[in-house]
Parts: sequence; structure tokens; C-alpha cells
Amino acid sequence: MPNSIAFLYVFGMQVLGIYLLTSTDLISWLIGVLALAHSLVIAAYLIHEIAHQCLFQDRKINVLVGEVLSWICGAAYAPITRIQRMHMRHHGDRADVTLYDPRPDFKRVPNILRKLIYILEWCYIPAVELVMHFHVMFRPFFNKRYKQERPRVILMGLSRVALFTWIYIQNPWGVVGFAIAYLIFLMALFIADAYAHTYEFFVVTDVNEKVARNGRNHAYDLQHTWSNLISERWPLLNLLNLNFGYHTAHHAKPAEPWYRLPELHQELFSPDSPQVLPMKEVWRSFRINRLKRIEAEEGGDVGTGVGRADEFLGVHGVSFLSIV
Repeated sequence: MPNSIAFLYVFGMQVLGIYLLTSTDLISWLIGVLALAHSLVIAAYLIHEIAHQCLFQDRKINVLVGEVLSWICGAAYAPITRIQRMHMRHHGDRADVTLYDPRPDFKRVPNILRKLIYILEWCYIPAVELVMHFHVMFRPFFNKRYKQERPRVILMGLSRVALFTWIYIQNPWGVVGFAIAYLIFLMALFIADAYAHTYEFFVVTDVNEKVARNGRNHAYDLQHTWSNLISERWPLLNLLNLNFGYHTAHHAKPAEPWYRLPELHQELFSPDSPQVLPMKEVWRSFRINRLKRIEAEEGGDVGTGVGRADEFLGVHGVSFLSIV
């Protein structure tokens, strides 16, 4: 039942959001932006559930539904099976593992482009996350290893162009609203992923390339995983990102579905557990470190007391939709 409600919400808010984006009424348009953005967030976290086989027992159905949700999220340039494989590596290796790290490229691009990235990030526009997504889109055309995905990318691109063209015909400002909704979506995913762990970071050239374990056991996993709860006082607010904030509980029992995580969290952790890093503290760190983290070699760590997340920079390029 909870999964059915989540699916109905995603598709309902998609239709409502896009419909309202075509409105010439400003209030309706703004509601459309928020509805679309939030439907994308919930769709992404349903993909996360699919990666853990928490929605359907049949793997083929999981893949099919995952591809549909991935298209909705604008992430279907890469196959859902690779998204799932890379996320399972995240759990198995107890590390942040990615196929692309943009930081070295930032040192090689013309200085004007580098400055543009910093300006956009200062303006709270997720430029680095956009770079990650564009890399997934265009990689099949410059990396022969992924050339078999070129038809997928072209088909995905054409379908998106068709959607945006239809929206533009209805109301040119609708395309602007869609873009804003997508930026909000990327930012929401980035914040949730960037502050979920103080893991080691690895760049691999293949989904099956092994990385050094360095003694990262279950205890290490829980000690380096943080529960970024949107609200401790009003737990229902954590449904805004499908309980993804109960992240330490999720890593303690990865196969537990999203709607059981609050109960599992209460069983495993006390209210004053150091693994609880509320979103209000994360937001402060996100804000004050938004330029420092762009090319930082380390993501920092969590301290103690007031402002304990201030030196926790967060890590770019670890979102489960863009590490592929």
C-alpha cells in the first residue's frame, strides 16, 4: 500500500505539475514548479528502492519500472541496471564509488568556464551536478566502451525534446519552470547524498573494477553514515524525501523498505545518537561550504557540539543517478 501511494503521487504530481506549468497564472505556475520538483525527488528515491529490490520480487518488472522512473528523472541516458550495480557497490564496498570525478577536469578547462561553475554554485545552482549528468549523456560519443548506448541516449534526448517542445507550445515559460524544477530536484538529491557519508572516495573505469577494502567492515559503515533527518520533532516531514534521511538505519538493514525505516531507526538509535545529523545542520554546512567543496580533495568530517557539521564539506559527484 505505501508503495502504491508513492507511485500514484509521482505520476499524479507529474501530470499536475506539467499542466500547471502551462498556465499563465503566476501562482499556478509556481505550484507547478514545486509539484514537478517534488515528484522528481520521490521518483528518484523509488529508483533507490528498486536498486535494493524492495518494490517488486520479479527482477524484470523492477528493471522495467526502474527505466520508466529513470526517464521521468531525466536519468535514462544510462541503463537502470548500471545504476543498480553502482549503488550496490556503494553498499558492498562501503565507499563512494563513481565512474567519473569532475574535479580534475575543472583544473583543465578554460578559466572562464571554471569561474562560471563557481558563480553558479555560489548562486545555489547545482553546476557540478549538471556537469555529472551531462557527462553521462555525452560519454557514449567520446568513450568507445559505452558506444552501444548511443541509440539509448539519442532516443532519450529526442523524447525529452518532444516533451519540452510540447510544453513550449503551450506556454514558453513552462520550459523555464521545468528547468527550475529540475535544478531543485538535483539540489535536493545532492544534499541528501553529499552528507550521508564520510566514506573513502574511489573513481573506477568499469562497474566491476575492484577497490581496496582497507578494513571497511559493518562497524565502519555505521560509524561513517549519517542520518540527515528533515525533522526530528515532526517525523512525517521526513517523507518529503521518502525517509532517505534515516540513512544509518538503511545501511544497517539495506533491504528494509522506506516506510519501515523510522521504526528501525528508533530501534537502533537513541534520540541523541551522534549518527543523527539533522538537516538544519547540514543546510548550514552546505551553505557556508558551497564553494570550498567544489575542488576539495577531502569531504571533511563531523565534529562535536554546536556547528559540528561546519567542517563537513560534503562531496560532489556521489548521487546514485550520476555516478554511472
